Amino acid sequence: MSIEKIVKTGLLASALVSVVVLIAVVVYVFANGIPAITPEFLLTPPYRFEYGGIFPQIIGSLCLVAICLLFAVPLGVSSAIYLAEYAPDNLLTKSVRFFVECLAGIPSIVIGLFGLIFLVHHLKLGVSMLSGGIALGFMILPWTVRASEEAIKSVPRSYREASLALGASKWQTIRYVVLKSAYPGIITGVLLGMGKAIGETAVVLLTAGSGLESFLPRSAFDPTASLPVYIYMLATQGHTAEAFSRAFGASSVLITMFLMISLFALYLRNKYIRKMAGG
Repeated sequence: MSIEKIVKTGLLASALVSVVVLIAVVVYVFANGIPAITPEFLLTPPYRFEYGGIFPQIIGSLCLVAICLLFAVPLGVSSAIYLAEYAPDNLLTKSVRFFVECLAGIPSIVIGLFGLIFLVHHLKLGVSMLSGGIALGFMILPWTVRASEEAIKSVPRSYREASLALGASKWQTIRYVVLKSAYPGIITGVLLGMGKAIGETAVVLLTAGSGLESFLPRSAFDPTASLPVYIYMLATQGHTAEAFSRAFGASSVLITMFLMISLFALYLRNKYIRKMAGG
């Protein structure tokens, strides 16, 4: 067998192992969680810890992710535009990129502690949906910046030159040419960040609520429940078969939520690509 075939076989085996592990985890979670999923489980609030449903947790998770994206995406894309299009290639710019990459590697518990001290206590936002969403935004910000910057850099330089030659300003070129071409890559980066945010536990536990709230927040300044923290509480403090069954049920719902949001975003991205291609 030649070296080329050995390498190809090894790479194929690695890819298959990755896919099999992912499928095994998802199948195991759904196999244990589906029996717990009923209309009551999805549409009622929890009570007595191991009873009731997870409706406030579902709504809370969606609200936290929405606030997170509203905070992180505009800031991240704006930062990426500056770094890719305006920033000079000097030590300061390289330092900014370095610290952005370092921020991506900071443990989530540290970001949660920062959110607790700075957002909850110093800014007096309290343990609330707003504090949790902004803290999650800090966590996914570097993913958004780096993915958006690389997507913008991947746009051919000839696009910019053609737009400028037609009399467009630099900002018009960025807005109507560069960003439209970079949109699919930016969406991919946002999805990666969203997937990290929707499953985060430590940050939300320290800034947004205990996860066991049985009410819907009336404003962004109210505490809110979330599925990851609810699952964590059931798995660590519920020592019954019913608790573990409900934890798997909530996990199945969380995975389904992420898949549905991701598929919808990918559908919009692919539709946009076809539109750009004239199809």
